[in-house]
Amino acid sequence: MTSHILAIDQGGHASRALVFDHAGRLVDAEAVPIATIRSADGQRVEHDAEALAASVQAAIDAVCARAAAAGWTIAAAGLATQRSSIACWHRGTGAAVAPVISWQDRRNAGWLRGLEPRRDWIRARTGLVLSPHYGASKLRWCLEELPAVRAGAGAGTLAMGPLASFLLARLLAGRPCFADPANASRTQLWDPARRDWDDELLALFGVPRNALPACVDSRHDFGFLDTPAGVVPLLVATGDQSAVPFAFGPLDPATAYVNAGTGAFVQRALHGAVPAAPRLLASVVWSDAQGVDYLAEGTVNGAGSALDWLAGREGTTVEALLHGMEADAGGTEPPLFLNGVGGLGSPFWVSDFDSRFVGAGTPAARALAVIESIAFLLRVNLDELRRLGPPLERLVLTGGLAASATFCRRLADLAGLPVWRSTETEATARGLARLVAGPAAHWDAGPGDLLRPHPDPALAARFERWRASMPAA
Repeated sequence: MTSHILAIDQGGHASRALVFDHAGRLVDAEAVPIATIRSADGQRVEHDAEALAASVQAAIDAVCARAAAAGWTIAAAGLATQRSSIACWHRGTGAAVAPVISWQDRRNAGWLRGLEPRRDWIRARTGLVLSPHYGASKLRWCLEELPAVRAGAGAGTLAMGPLASFLLARLLAGRPCFADPANASRTQLWDPARRDWDDELLALFGVPRNALPACVDSRHDFGFLDTPAGVVPLLVATGDQSAVPFAFGPLDPATAYVNAGTGAFVQRALHGAVPAAPRLLASVVWSDAQGVDYLAEGTVNGAGSALDWLAGREGTTVEALLHGMEADAGGTEPPLFLNGVGGLGSPFWVSDFDSRFVGAGTPAARALAVIESIAFLLRVNLDELRRLGPPLERLVLTGGLAASATFCRRLADLAGLPVWRSTETEATARGLARLVAGPAAHWDAGPGDLLRPHPDPALAARFERWRASMPAA
């Protein structure tokens, strides 16, 4: 028998279970789609919690049944989820008492504006800007608006917190109630310096401590999965973006890690102390008995979601837009796109931003403008990251947009850095599996190719015009 690792990756479109062998090779995977429920105005974004939990269990059961048939032993497992999504459940039974509210949800933005006078204090305490994308205002909304949540709080049976904590309670024997640092931090109720819930923040948001999971390290004996391949210990829980850098080896302070999917994230690792990055986010990326690694992170909400937004406006598909864009390569100069799809993220932090084009163009030109806007936003975040730590020497790029040669070329040219473009389509799962395997796992970085930067005066000029337009907008 051969030992393998199970990586459970719960994402925005599907729940996935993936099996890696001892050398880091992906040998099997199962995906179960999930539905997303959106309000007409886009403010509310949620998932049916019971259906989501069932999708994760179904993916695990399917892939582990095949592992058992193949004679594989699953040595250990890990879980990665969307970091800012939250859930509410019955602590004893694990039954959901509210929908899973997505990180994209902004339903309590109006209430949150009342905390603007405390914005700087919250930023200093949590490493996060005040935003409805994080969990605290969502948890407050559930306590105020959902009778089942209020009743559970009154009876002392309520558990609430990160989506990962809900799934741990549903998947593991004994219904444990734990929160790892990557997911706890995105509630905006967690202090990264102390690595625990903060009583002042809990009072400010009106969230009871006794309803929250116990805070533990990223690597912890979370409990045991009962699978068709036998009982499997779950040793790691983390966020999807937090797992990605580990897919390629130990953290490198000279590397910026870019993951460009529905949203785009650019991260660099720093060891020893919470980074002072007032225009970015700061969080714990990993903690275990040996120490703590922190991340400074820039976030672009409108990446793949901005292409979805454009496809809806054009009455077409993202694939058709990108095909037309590539066919029109070298054509007319694109307009500028001021990209606030999903809210304008770092370093501007404007939650209500009117996305718009500056100038005219064909659908292909507008698609290129959206692609360039993502690269422009990543560039201004890279400028912030360059102020921290040693000089950056390279970018590592993953995610769906890594398949776009146009996006990769513009990102390399704008950053002035070589871009190693991973062709690993499962970076979150591979990083998670590598964390489960531990430092003794000597996995290679996987397949990819290197793009070196070249001067592009026309692109640089558009970037300067875009940058000048953003403060005025």
